[in-house]
Amino acid sequence: MDLDIIDLNDLDQFVAGVPHEWFAAMRSSGPYWQDEPGGPGFWNFTRHADVVHVNKDNITFSSAARTALIHEIPEEDLGQQRMMMLNMDPPMHTRYRLLVNKGFTPRMVGQLEDTIRSRTNEIIDTAIAKGDVDFVTDIAAELPLQVIADLMGVPQADRHLVFEWSNSMIGSNDPEYATDVETPMRASMELFAYAHQLAEEKRLNPHDDLLSILTQVEVDGEKLSELELDLFFLLLAVAGNETTRNLIAHGMHSLFEFPDQLDELRNDPTLIPGAVEEMLRWASPVMQFRRTVTRDTDINGFPVKAGDKVVIWYIAANRDDTVFEDPYRFDVRRNPNPHVAFGGGGPHFCLGANLARVEIRVMFEEVLRRLPTIEQAGPAERLRSNFINGIKHLPVRVAG
Repeated sequence: MDLDIIDLNDLDQFVAGVPHEWFAAMRSSGPYWQDEPGGPGFWNFTRHADVVHVNKDNITFSSAARTALIHEIPEEDLGQQRMMMLNMDPPMHTRYRLLVNKGFTPRMVGQLEDTIRSRTNEIIDTAIAKGDVDFVTDIAAELPLQVIADLMGVPQADRHLVFEWSNSMIGSNDPEYATDVETPMRASMELFAYAHQLAEEKRLNPHDDLLSILTQVEVDGEKLSELELDLFFLLLAVAGNETTRNLIAHGMHSLFEFPDQLDELRNDPTLIPGAVEEMLRWASPVMQFRRTVTRDTDINGFPVKAGDKVVIWYIAANRDDTVFEDPYRFDVRRNPNPHVAFGGGGPHFCLGANLARVEIRVMFEEVLRRLPTIEQAGPAERLRSNFINGIKHLPVRVAG
């Protein structure tokens, strides 16, 4: 394949599907340099070993220097962006992560499982009553929205506000969600205003939700500022529903694409936990993150210089045929499955991994149990993004 045709800046190339042929060529040829309009250009790392290497070495590969996002942030905005946990390096990242970590331990998540299952069945009841539904908006999005609302202390009546704000920000390059250039900024301002008002209510009348806890905690002897609380709310509310929503949607779509695997799960539901790991490998909802090199070094023998922008592609690492046998086959029995969908280790390993696994597992346990004739009723529509591997719509028929 001619590498000159690759343009990772071209978001339209991601609408039809992830350009896996590009990533296969990049894995074969080694780190790939991509020029970018209005930016410095960046090295792309697509091999499993390289992605793990960068992800684990936060000293050499910084999230805070220029943020973890692929696009360039104006200098005047970097200070604010570095106040978001996603864009921190240890030790500051470690301090902030500890503030919310207790809400996502296996023990705490295990206590939520009965509630998650109850909410899942209510969602399925509503879908059955309709018959024909959009699996994304009616099923896949509803569960993580409801769960993150519970965790954050957001009234359930307001959860769709979070859904709309999240779509507008994450889908800032998709014409369905960003109808004009001001839409993403307007959405973030509305979300911040909502978070500020809700935090004020929690200060006066705290409960046991995460936002109430965050209004009371201190970092280095000081309580979190209004902006810090707003950014925590944004990160947890958006990340807590976008990624799991898209994983559930991709999981269902993959079972439609591989009906033999759907049959395997129907015949043996004990395979579902392993199937969840395969869905994570297959879909990789967050396709990439950016790091900035802090000192001259090498990535598994490839030299990079201080100041270089590097992008690690989880979606590509999860198709590395040196790690995964027959990587383009969706296989619910795949074992071992060392996917990097949650980041491949290191300090930025996904905070909500335990919660996401439970939500996905419970969702498919109940969907497969209660919707034996579910079938795809129209084409899947993908998000226009090189960051989130998203499905916007997936029409299904839930009753024959």
